[in-house]
Amino acid sequence: MIMSVTDIDFTALTPFLARRAAASYKGDFGHSLLIGGNFGFAGSIMMAAIAAARAGSGLISVATRGDNVISIVTRYPEIMAHDVDNTAGLESLLKKATVIGVGPGLGQSDWSQILLDKVWQQELPLIVDADALNLLAKLPQRRDNWILTPHAGEAARLLGVEVKAILAERDQAVVQLQQRYGGIAILKGQHTLVATGNGIFRCTAGNPGMASGGMGDTLTGIITGLVAQNIPLPIAAQLGVYLHARAGDEAAQAGERGLLASDLLPYIRQLVNPDNQ
Repeated sequence: MIMSVTDIDFTALTPFLARRAAASYKGDFGHSLLIGGNFGFAGSIMMAAIAAARAGSGLISVATRGDNVISIVTRYPEIMAHDVDNTAGLESLLKKATVIGVGPGLGQSDWSQILLDKVWQQELPLIVDADALNLLAKLPQRRDNWILTPHAGEAARLLGVEVKAILAERDQAVVQLQQRYGGIAILKGQHTLVATGNGIFRCTAGNPGMASGGMGDTLTGIITGLVAQNIPLPIAAQLGVYLHARAGDEAAQAGERGLLASDLLPYIRQLVNPDNQ
């Protein structure tokens, strides 16, 4: 049975973005751990990390290839980037994390699988994207405390069907993803869908200019940053999808063609502070 689809109501979700207490400190807002950035993909994990920071996570760590560390901390000194060649290097980071975002630029190498196997052992909430989804499709599992963020191609691999089947029945596909894998399923695309197990929520914001590299990494970071702040997964998924799309619309006022994922960052900061608007 297909559930009814409800548009995401940002106004109803804004209480989860209430103004912070005057005596707040960084530890109150969680520690996001972003894992990924294989050789040649420093930008992917960098975009996810800074998006988590702009969404309000108190602390941000990145576990990545050593070649990426200097480029990340040079551009964004607020991010704690770590050279992680194996699971031994990951252990101390996992102990400090509140939430894990895994997949941006991860690749599908032995290194990728070794790190991902360690992630699967954790009880922390997970945001799973990109090649982490492709590796999950090869060795499926189910859990309740994660958010999966596939586009149509990744969704097709997760469900073992053709991409055209996903595009033809997107409502059905997102429900099948949620039922098969548990947790929260997001199906990205025009009018991105969020299946929580209790309904399907549709994002009416967004524009074609967002069809560019790094947008999915940015979404992963936003959602990770929201979960770090102890926002429940079903709410964080809806909020993250809406904030991402709305930031894209704000950035596209200068034109859709040529829109970059990094163009969304200042608008993300504005949107997660609705009391200031």
